Amino acid sequence: MPTQADDTRAARAAFVSCWSCKGPVAAQALFCHTCGAIQQPAQLDHFRRLGLEPDFDTDVDMVEKRYLGFQRAIHPDRFATRPAKERAFAEAQAVALNQAYETLKDPLRRAAYLLSLKGVDASVSKEETVRDPELLMEVMEAREALMEATSIEKVEKLQAKAGADAIAVLSGISKAFASDDLDAANRLTTRLKYLRKYLDETRTRRIALEQEQGTA
Repeated sequence: MPTQADDTRAARAAFVSCWSCKGPVAAQALFCHTCGAIQQPAQLDHFRRLGLEPDFDTDVDMVEKRYLGFQRAIHPDRFATRPAKERAFAEAQAVALNQAYETLKDPLRRAAYLLSLKGVDASVSKEETVRDPELLMEVMEAREALMEATSIEKVEKLQAKAGADAIAVLSGISKAFASDDLDAANRLTTRLKYLRKYLDETRTRRIALEQEQGTA
């Protein structure tokens, strides 16, 4: 159970000294409360940087709203005439903010990142051969069916099925995180990666068939 001393240390850790006026400033603050100077980016996870709770079901509209709000405040162009240190901090804040936004707006990247926050080395982050026999078989059969598809209609059916499967997988990932089943979340995140890749392949196949039929 946390003691009063622990609470005191935590409270102190929540504040740092402003590089400009040396006054206390919240560790997560973009600007000093006293002098208004932009601060160096704090060591925060992507969720906290946007003021959000770590959750796979994070509202994407809120992610964008927070991102745009912070971006307007710290955009490097606003500091073009400021001293070099402030310009450098603005650039660093913008880079950290962009990384958070690009990760959290995408469900695949968000799932992999959330797994990493929970101490899981996400399989989807590795460039390696599929190790799940069931997924490997699914991938092989799907690609074989796509190669054999000789009409746009057949490709559309394969595309629709893969899209429906991807939606179902997203629901499964949500449930897995909600129940803290990280193994299931990891497996499903890897499946989502391959479904996305397959959907790209179906679009490429459809374009090729449209070009063939257009020149026939």
